Amino acid sequence: MSNKVEVQTRSIRLTEKIEEYVNKKAGNLDHYLPAIEEVRVELSHHQAARDAKDRNVAQVTIFGKGFTLRTEERADEALAAFDQALDNMQRQIERYKGKHYRGRGDGRSAAEVAEDVIDDETGELSPLFARRKKFVLYPMNEEEAVVQMRNLGHDNFFIFYNAETSKINVLYRRRNGSYGLIEPELG
Repeated sequence: MSNKVEVQTRSIRLTEKIEEYVNKKAGNLDHYLPAIEEVRVELSHHQAARDAKDRNVAQVTIFGKGFTLRTEERADEALAAFDQALDNMQRQIERYKGKHYRGRGDGRSAAEVAEDVIDDETGELSPLFARRKKFVLYPMNEEEAVVQMRNLGHDNFFIFYNAETSKINVLYRRRNGSYGLIEPELG
């Protein structure tokens, strides 16, 4: 096991048995992807959940150089939720490896694709948008946004819906380590 495993619990007592089980299973993830540097596992119990199957939540987040993969599963027992999250993480790792290690699927190497993207005359990237991404914004305050930014491993910026101002904001990390907040206004 070359990666670091961090186990956190909320509303669950972390016993030695649970910690050993989680460390053993999560420590084996580096067999699937050797570039993993840290694995963070969070086990929590939500008493107020409507369905008993949703009371125990397991979140598994893996960090490596240039990537972060995260999964969350719910079950009636904490270790069952953890096992499901681990299975889901193994599928995510396979998908990640497929995208980043096996090439492009059309027989061309990544270098050949990169040559297609740069325009010879202007030296600029030619499609303007290489990727489009959609995600759901949940209302939160600025402090919650900082916590989410850290948990997700976003080093540079985080976009969120500010519940206090009812506007979309951008939280970013400044060079000195502090945070800045962009509050856009229509002109």
